[in-house]
Amino acid sequence: MNCKNIKQKILIRAVLESFNHFPVKENRKTAFYFALDREEKIPSLSVDFEKNQAFDFGTGRSYDVISIVQQINKCSVSDALKYLAQFAGISENASSKTPTTKGENHRITKVQEVWHPALADYLKSRKVFEQKELVREIHYEIGGKQGFGIGFENQSGGFEIRSTYSKICLGKKDITLIQLSTKSSEIVIFEGFFDYLTYRNLEKNKTPTCDYLILNSTSMLFRAEEILKNYNKICLFLDNDDNGKSSKMKIQNHCKYKTVEDCSLIYHDFKDLNEWWCSDKR
Repeated sequence: MNCKNIKQKILIRAVLESFNHFPVKENRKTAFYFALDREEKIPSLSVDFEKNQAFDFGTGRSYDVISIVQQINKCSVSDALKYLAQFAGISENASSKTPTTKGENHRITKVQEVWHPALADYLKSRKVFEQKELVREIHYEIGGKQGFGIGFENQSGGFEIRSTYSKICLGKKDITLIQLSTKSSEIVIFEGFFDYLTYRNLEKNKTPTCDYLILNSTSMLFRAEEILKNYNKICLFLDNDDNGKSSKMKIQNHCKYKTVEDCSLIYHDFKDLNEWWCSDKR
């Protein structure tokens, strides 16, 4: 595809999600995101899904999918096009003719238990195949292209989709709250659902005595603030990166009179809990 086609065909939402950027406020046609190049408390990046463009009210700069990649990766147009090539080939030979759910930019065609060999192998590569009943196999269509992946549902009915080839969210971005115990005073927080699956693997056959909160992105932390008021102890299994550390500080400041335990020390030499779990060095 040439630059003009890329700007029109590759969804700006998918590109932003690939960099872990998700809407803070959203309606059917537009959404507000936090800025690409700075930290802020009030989102200033307006994204028009119909025009497939973004505008930063803080700097007055407009973006398309190519310039977004350039801004975040600090790269040339040529390198940005190489990065965007992954979105032009998202197909994985999924097939289904009966739609079950429709969205503005996507269509979910099938939701079922995980059985496809490629997805089973993917779960095995992340060493969480034993927890496959906690996720679903999702077949979908985006821009006329079909794909499938491991799906993890959030509070708004959207699905986090992961596979060897894709990392996207279908539907509205949100947190996932899992309450397995009765009136638990303890909650365990994860940044992504593979860390949650890893933790359940570590628990093995133990009966859960706490609740679980998966942020599905640190940008969704604001949705958890009211929930955390209901717990006396908060255990954090966040990533060992700037976003994870920043989220830890925000939670600690928000919950000053509660017990907040940073469990990232367990995997301090690794990016996250799952990477540690998959390593031979643990």
